[in-house]
Amino acid sequence: MNEMILAFQQAFNEASVMTFWEAIAVMLALAYLILAMRTNIWCWSAAFLSTAIYTVLFWNVSLLMESVLNIYYMGMAVYGYWLWLHVPSTQQSQQHNVSSQLMITSWSLKTHGIVIVVTSLVSVIVGYAMANYTSAAFPYIDAATTCFAVMTTYLVAKKVLENWLYWVVIDVVSIYLYFQKGLMLTSGLFILYVAMAVAGYMMWRKKYQHNVVEQDKLSQQAISV
Repeated sequence: MNEMILAFQQAFNEASVMTFWEAIAVMLALAYLILAMRTNIWCWSAAFLSTAIYTVLFWNVSLLMESVLNIYYMGMAVYGYWLWLHVPSTQQSQQHNVSSQLMITSWSLKTHGIVIVVTSLVSVIVGYAMANYTSAAFPYIDAATTCFAVMTTYLVAKKVLENWLYWVVIDVVSIYLYFQKGLMLTSGLFILYVAMAVAGYMMWRKKYQHNVVEQDKLSQQAISV
């Protein structure tokens, strides 16, 4: 009986510690998303700290690919910060009167179709390997959310408008995954993420359309001169 009580107390203490760190990670993740919606470069600092915490949390609940994904996120946070500070040469001539940072761009449906097909194939291969050679929970779902998140995070760093639409789908699937593993705060966070991803898309689209109009004006002025 005493052993059962001690085991329960230990489990409760471990859960309390995990919930505390999960709450910190959630707040930092929210800060990242809010700043990213506003194209504020400091979003990458919040992303780095949040993903560092999640790397440990996901490893402890056997979501192996999610843990690996967050290591990748940490690297992308550094890359994204650097990229947003450095305007590509192809944009420098267009941007001096519009923005001093990387502009939002949009990819064609054909390009997105290729990206989706390739990422889906990679997800199936990774899921099969995880199902047969690891102890990962929900290997195919875990692999799919991981592979698409890897790709979509790159789109964020490149400021591709449609990244938010990918996040809507990824977040919906992730809600189920995290709920099943008992990460309730994170599940709640991802419900909020879905709504914020939609809002993020609308905000970025408005900025993208504004930049297009400004570029057209500059082009017309250059032609008239």
